[in-house]
Amino acid sequence: MRRLRVSSRNFDYEVVVGRGSWRGLRRLTGYSSRFVLTERRIWERWGKHFVRESRVAPPAPLFIPTGEQSKSLRIVEGLARQLAERGADRGSLLVVLGGGVAGDVGGFVASTFMRGIDCVEVPTTVVAQVDSAIGGKTAVNVGAMKNLVGTFYPPRLVLADPSVLVSLDARTFRSGLYEVVKHAILDGPEFFAQLEKCLPDLRPVPHGRRVRPGQGRVLESIIERAARVKVSVVSRDEREAGLRRVLNLGHTFGHALEEASAYRGFLHGEAVAWGLLAVTRLAELLGRLAPGQGERIARLVRRVGPLPPVRHISSRTILKLLPRDKKAVGGQIHWVIPERIGKVRIVNDVPLAAAARAWDDVRRGGWHE
Repeated sequence: MRRLRVSSRNFDYEVVVGRGSWRGLRRLTGYSSRFVLTERRIWERWGKHFVRESRVAPPAPLFIPTGEQSKSLRIVEGLARQLAERGADRGSLLVVLGGGVAGDVGGFVASTFMRGIDCVEVPTTVVAQVDSAIGGKTAVNVGAMKNLVGTFYPPRLVLADPSVLVSLDARTFRSGLYEVVKHAILDGPEFFAQLEKCLPDLRPVPHGRRVRPGQGRVLESIIERAARVKVSVVSRDEREAGLRRVLNLGHTFGHALEEASAYRGFLHGEAVAWGLLAVTRLAELLGRLAPGQGERIARLVRRVGPLPPVRHISSRTILKLLPRDKKAVGGQIHWVIPERIGKVRIVNDVPLAAAARAWDDVRRGGWHE
């Protein structure tokens, strides 16, 4: 297991990555009560193992529906009511077992229930383990506006066990790997080259199944390395004042794509993958990307696996939605532009015509394919 520390002016907590990390809950004592928030299917698959490893035995978990529909103020209100009815108080602990949706909702509930109770994030997807569970961002959606209402609220602890990823379907697993690619672009040539080399071995390893020696360690190593990138960034910029914006690489196009499709048809990581391709092409058109880097980035994104098609989503639709991204200020878009693997720049003077051409080049195919 690897222990990483998020340490900044207001945040100070551990991110533990590796098999057996759930046992970290055993050392959190002194709470008046403990509650687990999760999805029913996750609890049915992992509940007994979680209780055995963590020694947290809640009377009954708080369940949320699977999917984005759970990220609503109505769901939050219902969860708060359940906590109150079950006797939760300011000395209670909320443990969130699940992916990004559960993490966002559970973190928001913890940050607002009785003006804040302690929360532990136990992420069960790739994207949650390397990204969304780290950094203390919580949120729910309002109508079509994703993550419009939320808080910055650090968890007490993050426990990421890669062995739980075995229960993910192939598409969901690949969706998380696109976020890992994003982190490799941000981190630099060493991590990027490691990911290029070991991508074929990045598969969850079921308990008891015979695999190539070290295959499980490869996945754990990559999860830890990607999580370290997030830890490093949020430790230096806890509230997205500047540096943390680099984590939005690929998300400007990606968020517009999600909204254009009404958040159906694309998993978040898949939208980010198309966003990475489009912003890399944009960097080429602007003359900001070092020679050969665009092809290398595009090749790695596409090697992760097949993406849902986007040919039917025009650049006109995407351009209309870009200023609505919540990262925009006064309608001005803050682009994260890659200049080379390991270096990005935040700019706000990108011509929309260039953005339109970049999207069209990518969606029509033929660019670095």
